[in-house]
Amino acid sequence: MEKLNLLVAAMIQYEHGCPERIQHFIKVHGFARWIGLAERLPADRQLVLEAAALVHDIGIRPALENYGSAAGPLQESEGVEPARRLLGSLGFAGDITERVCFLVAHHHTYTDVDGLDYQILLEADFLVNAYENASGRDAVLAAQQKLFATKTGKQILCEMFDL
Repeated sequence: MEKLNLLVAAMIQYEHGCPERIQHFIKVHGFARWIGLAERLPADRQLVLEAAALVHDIGIRPALENYGSAAGPLQESEGVEPARRLLGSLGFAGDITERVCFLVAHHHTYTDVDGLDYQILLEADFLVNAYENASGRDAVLAAQQKLFATKTGKQILCEMFDL
């Protein structure tokens, strides 16, 4: 838990001057934590999930600097190395770091989802993005059918968007 608290502080510092990205990762983390606990993830996967939720968009800053765009594939490719460096500097174990980096590299990829931690991260990120982007009912209904797989994630989606 201490490492996650340090990671929150480090990510706030990393995203200095960008309250919308800080707000975003805090909200994604909250949903991911809640869904992971409700779905009874093992402790090591819960740690991976929560760390990934905090750093999933770490690639936005370098993508904008290097390409002038924060498109999903650029976030995925540009986020791995900063995530690896940050997690390493905070003493996260190598296997945890590598799984988090895998999730960062795939958090906009909705195919070949390999693991409940991955699934929950996608659901948590969608819940926040759908609200922040004022997604229409049709987009939310499509996601309900195509993206959501966990009982808890589906319940939150239905409650949030009155489905």
